[in-house]
Amino acid sequence: MKLTLNGLTERSGFEQASIRIPDYDIRKIVANTKKAPRWAHFGIGNIFRIFIGGAADDLIEKKLMDTGITCIETFDFDVVDRIYAPYDNLALCVTMHENGDVDKRVTGSLTEAIAARPGDTKAAERLEEIFTADSLQLVSFTITEKGYELFDENGNVFPRLLKELSEGPDAPLTSAMTIVTAGLNKRFLAGGAPLSLVSMDNVSQNGSKLRSSVLEVAKRWMEKGFISEEAFSYISDESRVSFPWTMIDKITPRPDASVEEMLKADGLQGLEPV
Repeated sequence: MKLTLNGLTERSGFEQASIRIPDYDIRKIVANTKKAPRWAHFGIGNIFRIFIGGAADDLIEKKLMDTGITCIETFDFDVVDRIYAPYDNLALCVTMHENGDVDKRVTGSLTEAIAARPGDTKAAERLEEIFTADSLQLVSFTITEKGYELFDENGNVFPRLLKELSEGPDAPLTSAMTIVTAGLNKRFLAGGAPLSLVSMDNVSQNGSKLRSSVLEVAKRWMEKGFISEEAFSYISDESRVSFPWTMIDKITPRPDASVEEMLKADGLQGLEPV
């Protein structure tokens, strides 16, 4: 058995291995999301794939959502190339309980994975499509505390960000904060539909931290004439662009070798941890 869309057609093999697979039409969910993205997420590592992706999978199973999550990576592009793409963006979630029981499930809620490489025109065009879609309601983040930071301990802008702040939103961007701010400017130009930006990192007052960084980028770009005062007003208006506070106090560790051996014994192929 293989963890791919075609591999899931071997339902009997997964059932024999006690691996639950989605009852919904994954390809239809993928198509729905491509056409009308509703939820985008930055920082697509283990905690996102298993915990947040699992929650989205539950909502789809219960028919409370008919779209999945658009996954965006701005730092570790190997995650997209080696963990998402070869497996058609499917995730195999293994939960180990205190009593020794193990739950195994495949989730199909991660419908698209974008490696936001600087200068990648195709990725930039897709990000613009996503941020300008009226259907988009939520952009969430698990990028660790460092992902929101613009300044070093001395209050100086990190060297890697100086170029992005001085050249504006149309320059090749590397930071989630500059990419998101550029997306918000595009959204304003496309009509300014409302949006919620939700940090899910275990950081005190995470929504405030996210908002502060986004507004700092927007303010500097406005002062240099890259975005309009009206765009800045849109981004800073919390009735239109909100930054609620949240937290996920969980970890999703790298799979233990015993889990890999268990899955191999179940007949799954090509699941070596990356």
